Amino acid sequence: MAERIKKKDASNDVVQEAMGHYGPWHILIAVSLSLVTFPVAWHQLTTVFLAPPPIFNCISPESIANTSMRCEVDVGNNVTEKCTAFKYDRSVFRETIITQWDLVCDRKQLANVAQTVTMFAVLIGNMAFGIIADRIGRKIPLVIAVLLLSLTGLASAFAPYYELFLVLKFLAALATGGSMLISFVIIMEIVGVEWRPMWSVLFHLPFITGHLINVLISYATRTWYGFQIAISVPPILLLSYYWIIPESPRWLLAVGRIDEAEVILTKAAKRNKIPHENVRLAIESYNDLNPRDPQAVTEKYSIVHLFKTPNLRVKTLCVCANWLSCGICFFGLTQYVGTLSGDIFVNVAAAASMQLPGTVLVLFLISRVSRLKVLMGGNLLSGLSLLLLVFISNSTARVTLATIGLVGMSISFPTVYLYSTEVFPTVVRNVGLGLASVSSRIGSMVAPYIATMHNVQPWLPPLLFGIGPLIAAALCLFLPETMGCELPETIEDGEKFGKKERSSESRNTQQVDAELHLVS
Repeated sequence: MAERIKKKDASNDVVQEAMGHYGPWHILIAVSLSLVTFPVAWHQLTTVFLAPPPIFNCISPESIANTSMRCEVDVGNNVTEKCTAFKYDRSVFRETIITQWDLVCDRKQLANVAQTVTMFAVLIGNMAFGIIADRIGRKIPLVIAVLLLSLTGLASAFAPYYELFLVLKFLAALATGGSMLISFVIIMEIVGVEWRPMWSVLFHLPFITGHLINVLISYATRTWYGFQIAISVPPILLLSYYWIIPESPRWLLAVGRIDEAEVILTKAAKRNKIPHENVRLAIESYNDLNPRDPQAVTEKYSIVHLFKTPNLRVKTLCVCANWLSCGICFFGLTQYVGTLSGDIFVNVAAAASMQLPGTVLVLFLISRVSRLKVLMGGNLLSGLSLLLLVFISNSTARVTLATIGLVGMSISFPTVYLYSTEVFPTVVRNVGLGLASVSSRIGSMVAPYIATMHNVQPWLPPLLFGIGPLIAAALCLFLPETMGCELPETIEDGEKFGKKERSSESRNTQQVDAELHLVS
């Protein structure tokens, strides 16, 4: 029995014991990293203001009839010609990318292309920066992403051609994908298991606030280029990450760079008032529990490792499906709300502000209720409200139900973020989170086309948006709970996590009963 207890105690998270579970060192890093979600929201949720639905008249060729919102005009003698020049209603926005480059009529889908390109870039950024961060570390790729975001975002405001604007928008979005992914992973790798739920939610609060600030920026600037300048200058301040943010000690230990990890853990212990002796003992314990094979240390992990073993493969697929649903619904609904009748600023502000109660609810529940129950609840709330929207025609009720759908996504998104970080092993955590985020971006690339299907049938967008969360909720039944669990470190840990080894548990129970019988 003494041997069994010793093994159990040795399984403690020695890395966390070295740097402390939570203290001033953690708070400084976590608060600093969460600020990156401000520019992420500003750049990823811009389409609703960069390309709002236009009101226009054809001015060339001249028509003998009213040409409002038409792409062909009657020029007489039963002859029609395509419009080549347009006059736009500029009472709300003085200039948008639609009015700047005439993205109407046969060019109207190019406005959706801007959002698709943005989300495709986020997809590439998630994967590329995720792989790089698992290979060379978290810190340097994060700083590079912040620099790229500021430079390309600012340059896009001065693009003279739509094609150049797309290229620069692609690069800026690429950086947002990398910066948000890496910053979230660093936070999850440094805070204690009991603090992970809180910070997984707090990390998203600046994103929601950034969504609200988008409304104010757009209302103040009224031009797409003024908007781009306003959202691209502040991220320059985040280059201070180079001096503020340390490398992840978990990653350093996982790849065998023990000395570098010890330096960072020593700084953390000093700031959190933990004796240095604890750091030394923790490093020794880590070495004992994780003997280093030189060949294993140099092994390069990739996305393939997520699918090599059956249990990890099932978890990866189910997690990715939930991210896909979140991507379609969240980004689709943010654009869909802008197409509903009423003031665009009021509609978007209402939708954005209602995400705050959902996020606060997650903050309250995430440490008290199963992760999977919270995730399933958010999915069900979103899916059912959107399906109900199919049968509603009242404009106020439609905005309300769409907003409730966003509330559901504001519950699901931070929860699936936290869950993904906990379920993937350290050696492929960035790759796993990157793949999951790629699924979300695929959904967000499709989302604008679904959002604009109201031109075909008004019930199509809510129907298509509502189906996904219900499927995602069902897939949660195949996932293991991660609440209160230590982070898996290796591929083997990830494969074993959540397995129902009934026969093994039965044997262990019989062994314990026999030992208790002998003691008695």
